[in-house]
Parts: sequence; structure tokens; C-alpha cells
Amino acid sequence: MFGRYVLIGGLATAVHYCLLVVMVEVWAVNPGVAAAAGAVGGALAAYVGNRRLTFASHAAHRRALPRFLIVAATGALLSGGLVWSGTTLLGMHYLVPQLLATALVLVAGFAMNRHWTFA
Repeated sequence: MFGRYVLIGGLATAVHYCLLVVMVEVWAVNPGVAAAAGAVGGALAAYVGNRRLTFASHAAHRRALPRFLIVAATGALLSGGLVWSGTTLLGMHYLVPQLLATALVLVAGFAMNRHWTFA
């Protein structure tokens, strides 16, 4: 199940980046707007993939989608906070705390989505 979660996350990231590149390079959209749109597209791909393939959930969308978004927002805040702390407080190169944050958010997000979002 965790392997599927990682795979869906990779596919969602690909959706994010594909939208970003197409919007900027083909449609000449502002990169900030394109990045936000790509993030939304990636999040929706992650939600659908995890709901159907990773967890095979039958939870109602009105309950599962807000929970999924809370988990995603929590992960983003945790990641940002860890990178900020590592770089600002500890003087680390930004990639070191980012790698640690990615691992932590991946495992925590899996657990929260498995036991709360799609339960």
C-alpha cells in the first residue's frame, strides 16, 4: 500500500509539473499562477489516485476531500517550517532539511490519509 502511495505521489507531481510547463511555455501564463494551478491539478490527481488505488476508499467526497486538503496543507506547512528551521536556525544547506522534511511528510501523510482521510 505504501508503494502505491509513493507511486501516486510521483504521478501527481508529474501532473503538477506538466501543467506548470505547458501553462508557462505554451500558453504564456504567469509562472506563479501556473505553479498554483499545477499544484491544484497535482493535488486533485493525488486525491483521486489515493482514494481509488491506494486506499480503495468509499468515503464520501464531502468528508474525504476536505480531510485530504487538510493533510496536504499540514504537510506543506510542516515541510516549510522544517526547511526554514534547518536553514535559518541551524545554518544547513536547504536541501538537507528538505530531504528530511520530504521523508517525514511522506510517512506522516500516508498515516493520516490511511487512518483519517480515507478510513
